[in-house]
Amino acid sequence: MTTGARPLRADAARNRDKLLVTAARVFGERGLDAPLEEIARQAGVSIGTLYNHFPTREAFFDAILPERLAALEQVATAALADADPWNGFTGFLEGLFELQSNDHGLNDALAGRLPMSPEVLEACHRGFQHAERIIERAKKSGELRADFEPQDLTPLMWAMSQVIRESMGVAPQAWRRHLALFLDGLRAGAARPVPVPPLTDAQLAEVLRSR
Repeated sequence: MTTGARPLRADAARNRDKLLVTAARVFGERGLDAPLEEIARQAGVSIGTLYNHFPTREAFFDAILPERLAALEQVATAALADADPWNGFTGFLEGLFELQSNDHGLNDALAGRLPMSPEVLEACHRGFQHAERIIERAKKSGELRADFEPQDLTPLMWAMSQVIRESMGVAPQAWRRHLALFLDGLRAGAARPVPVPPLTDAQLAEVLRSR
């Protein structure tokens, strides 16, 4: 294992591996704002050792999150492979929010609660690159309301991520009820005219920057 071009000593490599495993677990249980001191304590190393390997919190994110976000690509691929476009759409959302409910660090990352590096943002983008096709298929099938746009997915994620975050310690499956309510409102048969258009790409980008 290396840091830059210089190989790590065996003991340093072991400490780095322990920190990564511990950070993945602690962030998954407590979210990305979990104390770094707690990660060092559970890994059995000093806080100085932690900072030697990971000088910033974001360095942990870069090491952990891209692999976690890759699971989202698998969810999207399965959704597109479903012969029923509505089932593919609902399966995509269920898979997305199940990933978030099982990993509260991933939930924080997808909700944009903390600044992320370009590498992590690119991993997010890869995970969602098929979302537009998933939505379009469901709309063409006549099951998904025609005015639901890809830009509407991000506010839905914000809402569901908050449900997951607030209920995780009391009712970790509560998000499934609220997703079912959302999905009933997204069916074409339930659609009523909406007086406000979806966020534009520019507006969405501005909201994300402000977060």
